[in-house]
Amino acid sequence: MSEKLKVGILGGTGMVGQRFISLLENHPWFEVTTIAASPRSAGQRYEDAVGGRWKMDTPMPAAVKDIIVKNVNEVEEVAKEVDFVFSAVDMSKDEIKAIEEAYAKTETPVVSNNSAHRWTPDVPMVVPEINPQHMDVIEFQKKRLGTTRGFVAVKPNCSIQSYAPVLTAWKEFEPYEVVVTTYQAISGAGKTFKDWPEMEHNIIPFISGEEEKSEKEPLRIWGEIKDGVIVPADDVKITSQCIRVPVLNGHTAAVFVKFKKQPTKQQLIDAINNFSGVPQELKLPSAPKQFIRYMEEDNRPQVALDVDYENGMGINVGRLREDSIYDWKFVGLSHNTVRGAAGGAVLCAELLKAQGYITAK
Repeated sequence: MSEKLKVGILGGTGMVGQRFISLLENHPWFEVTTIAASPRSAGQRYEDAVGGRWKMDTPMPAAVKDIIVKNVNEVEEVAKEVDFVFSAVDMSKDEIKAIEEAYAKTETPVVSNNSAHRWTPDVPMVVPEINPQHMDVIEFQKKRLGTTRGFVAVKPNCSIQSYAPVLTAWKEFEPYEVVVTTYQAISGAGKTFKDWPEMEHNIIPFISGEEEKSEKEPLRIWGEIKDGVIVPADDVKITSQCIRVPVLNGHTAAVFVKFKKQPTKQQLIDAINNFSGVPQELKLPSAPKQFIRYMEEDNRPQVALDVDYENGMGINVGRLREDSIYDWKFVGLSHNTVRGAAGGAVLCAELLKAQGYITAK
């Protein structure tokens, strides 16, 4: 009998759902026992439901091929089979909010990759190395939902992962004004080049909703809990542009920063390389040993060479140099579907287990 926690994947046939399934293969704490998707996939073996749409580089894990897909809308039916769920459902925002709370009300914790609950005041939005203390707001959320163990927790948008951790490492120097341009991979839209051939040799200078997320979500991560809700920070201003580029995996950011204090280049590099958090202290299974690394070469970081650093869970930084208008500028790189999506959510679930919020039913 396995002692691993039983996990359900909501939206398991889509790209992020597939990434969850790949990352959880042979996970020491969690086992995928249930997969739920749209009614059209329900009743089929997982392998048949996905068909030719498996988008991962690695083969579909044998352990999930014969799982019979459940209807994600049959909440009680799915919830009774699992200890908690990861959510990657493809629905409207209102539908996602409703279904994630419905699962929480069955006393099933929900760890979501979706954006629907990122601004629900008592839902924690967490990068485990940056703001693990925000999980404390769950107790207030449970009171609102009327639950004892059910809740919703979310991870932030993929676009902020390549620079928000860096700015966090530099908090002691008080960054207060940031200009960022992100160059975002097509997998962030759930696509491959086979699905989206018009992206080859192309750049699209618009990604719906991304710029607002890029500017506002770091402020919520840096906020604090007051009166049972998370109040965003207001001491940093961020402006952004978000551009879709012909890359499969990996979001790159070009960032300009002004500081209230005047750090040296070496101080900034040391702060990056030495930055770690609770996941590293606890040695959580998915935690990178080194969260952020600085690369000295002029032509790094590069997607082709660096996106899989620390199994896709680490952040790469390079080209740190003084600027003629801002104080400093740098380039960051993160894996958007690992650290920025499913991997970040898995790390959140590991933190929640370590904190005692996720247990066996």
